[in-house]
Amino acid sequence: MSHALRLLAIAAMLVAASSTRDVPQRALLDSAPDPYVIAHDGWYYVMATRGDRLAIRRTRDLARLDDAVETTVWQPPANGANARSIWAPELHRLNGRWYIYYTAANAEHDDDSHRGVFVLENRASDPLSGRWVDRGRVNTRLPGLDGTVFTAQGRSWFVYSAYDGPDSVLAIAAMRDPWTLTGFERVIARPDRAWERQGGRQILEGPAFLRGPRGDLILSYSGSACWSDGYAVGLLRARADANLLDPASWTKAARPILASSAGARVFAPGHNAFFQPRRGETWIVYHANKAAGQGCTARRAPHVARVRWSAAGLPEVPLTQRALPRPLHD
Repeated sequence: MSHALRLLAIAAMLVAASSTRDVPQRALLDSAPDPYVIAHDGWYYVMATRGDRLAIRRTRDLARLDDAVETTVWQPPANGANARSIWAPELHRLNGRWYIYYTAANAEHDDDSHRGVFVLENRASDPLSGRWVDRGRVNTRLPGLDGTVFTAQGRSWFVYSAYDGPDSVLAIAAMRDPWTLTGFERVIARPDRAWERQGGRQILEGPAFLRGPRGDLILSYSGSACWSDGYAVGLLRARADANLLDPASWTKAARPILASSAGARVFAPGHNAFFQPRRGETWIVYHANKAAGQGCTARRAPHVARVRWSAAGLPEVPLTQRALPRPLHD
């Protein structure tokens, strides 16, 4: 083989190798902290922190999310308990109605002591239409943020990040209705690992629910301060029949499932959610910075990856992945 042909053969092998090797995934948008995705009736609905409003993008193809119009569905009042710092919205379909859970703070005291999780309800079939009704603040025992809901054992549960002294912890309670807690509220996890105490604060936040392939109950969460490159995603797991109000029922994974990676150009990944575009597929959406030291700003961009399952039944998140979820159809 001539030298020229040998070079061509080597080049062809490199191209073939690059076509099968994973590459860092591009962000869906340039800016969308605290992203949330739900797939429903042939559409992806996407929300993120906008600070001064709640807005939804709708698309059939996440690869074209940047082309989707962002529709503001609610703006906060000028005054009151939910007037400032509108963060971390989640869109849920519960009992045939739409609900948005979001974090907000008091107009006069925009601080942790006056921060809570609030709920809006919409009876329309399309969350971009109809009227959003303010159902007020979830009656949590402590101030906090990042509320989420899930269904297990025949009832709904609420989990949020509660301010408990110097710590941000994860607390759970049963729900009487989509905006009211009932019974006891229990702290089920504290920031007791070194990786959960980076950036000068000890924080667990951003809980997200996922049912495992064996039926067990999984809660992911983000640990450490969001302005630290040590910000990462950890896991709690409980048996399907466990007492969910008992902290001993929840086992914490030894290591984060998602952490900063210079090779993947992903820094301070966190505040994730899970979504299922179709049966047999589970995807994760999370925000991350594209360089070290960028902190907790609007530059945090949303990424997605298809979840893999370990032999132990725990989710694994590939940081380098080409694929996006396939477009949805009617």
